[in-house]
Amino acid sequence: MNVETLPAWSAVPAAILLVLGGLCTLIGSLGLLRLEQFFQRMHAPSMGTTLGTGCVLAASVLVSSALANRPIVHEILITVFIVITAPMTAILLMRAAAKRSGARHE
Repeated sequence: MNVETLPAWSAVPAAILLVLGGLCTLIGSLGLLRLEQFFQRMHAPSMGTTLGTGCVLAASVLVSSALANRPIVHEILITVFIVITAPMTAILLMRAAAKRSGARHE
């Protein structure tokens, strides 16, 4: 088995970024539980997901690049798909909720 050691210059920032990403996601989840209305609840998880994904992406690029001894950026494709699909899902949910609440008031 080949065991590679991760240099400290990449391990420490990657660990900090992973903790920050986890905290962003946790804060978004707590916002989902705390807020009362559907339209308010949509904001906190989407912000937590975006910031958390960005931190995890940066940590992944940093660790992969350090282990390969060259820049690795293919993880950016994963983030592009997440960043594109998450807002679109939120928009579709908001439209459906707006139409549904508008139909009740008529």
